[in-house]
Amino acid sequence: MNPHQDDVLILGGGAIGLATALALLESGRGVRVLEAGRVGGATSHGNCGTITPSHAPPLAAPGVPLRALKWMLTPDAPLYLKPRVDPVLWRWLLRFTARCNPRDWLDSARGRAAILNDSRARLKDWVGRYGLECEFGETGLDYVFRDRRNFDYHAAECEALDRMGIATEVIDGDAYLRDEPALREGVVGAIRFPDDAHLRPDRYVAELARVVRERGGLIEEGCRVEALLPESDGVRVRIADGGERRGRDAVVAMAAWTPALIRPLGLRLPIQPGKGYSITYPKLDLAPRRPLVLKDRSVCVTAWGSGFRLGSTMEFSGQDSTLNAVRLAALERAAREYLRAPPPADAALEKWYGWRPMTFDDLPALGRSPRHAHVWLAAGHGMLGISMSAATGQLVADLMTGRDPAIDPSPYRVERFQ
Repeated sequence: MNPHQDDVLILGGGAIGLATALALLESGRGVRVLEAGRVGGATSHGNCGTITPSHAPPLAAPGVPLRALKWMLTPDAPLYLKPRVDPVLWRWLLRFTARCNPRDWLDSARGRAAILNDSRARLKDWVGRYGLECEFGETGLDYVFRDRRNFDYHAAECEALDRMGIATEVIDGDAYLRDEPALREGVVGAIRFPDDAHLRPDRYVAELARVVRERGGLIEEGCRVEALLPESDGVRVRIADGGERRGRDAVVAMAAWTPALIRPLGLRLPIQPGKGYSITYPKLDLAPRRPLVLKDRSVCVTAWGSGFRLGSTMEFSGQDSTLNAVRLAALERAAREYLRAPPPADAALEKWYGWRPMTFDDLPALGRSPRHAHVWLAAGHGMLGISMSAATGQLVADLMTGRDPAIDPSPYRVERFQ
């Protein structure tokens, strides 16, 4: 190896990049992480931190196109498409719509279940083995409903989820309210996913960075990558300040920014930035006992010892960097509808948005570039980057070191988009 060359360059210092860095270090490789901003400051920062095998069913499902058309002109709808002329987005939407059928739904759900289940178990192991102080909890997660038809629809999916190894419990509304004093009357039912977990995502990513450094990995923050230049014996990376980094291999883990970086290499990765929002508050006196998804409003509620967060919604508006007050108000309105003691609007500590890297089949792209021997991809995790991070890191490390992977890598192969 060239004395000025690193072993593996990890492009992106979020949950996926750092989990991959850790798994590679444990596999005997050396790593240097290049992060444009600060570690965990982008897509990983403000999500609700749920670890969710329950989310195996993909967004592309039967009935979604019709609901999306109804929501298209509703700015506070759970799924919102900002009207604009964008041929790339419309091609993506056509591919997404084509997958809204039972066969493709099941294929994506199985692929998502495999990586989510592996990641759930692996993440628990990492928390214990590396002493990750990230408010990890194994209380499960509940879908809560006030709409009877919506409850019945999702309850009917439980049998298919059980067959994928995702445990479910269907709970009557009255029984649920007796056990959960934080919710208002009117809940008609709930579905509990007892094997789900949660953590505080900003602390999780900070702890991954700590462990990577302790094990000899290098992390450069404020290091924006402008170009990736494959060579016969490695890669060169051009940095915004005019400098370069060289590596034996590179892993591109730049979430929604990945397609632009790899497009000059002749690689297509159809990721659309799905904009999500969250509001973070101090700890509530009367908080739900476990994370909730208020399913009729598609809003997630997570309470930690250190605070409380409302999050979710999906907005396709390109890389629009504004905070949409209408979308944020929808989160607060859902909290008032469901919670007995919702957080006061003036108590918010942070209002945040982030771009979820959405593929039309709801599966990430993991593996070696079909065109470049030293370029690897780990991107396209949608809303589940935290949930899939540990399994992604291990799978990419296994593929790069020639080990037998713990899960079948074929559903996530990069070639399916080329």
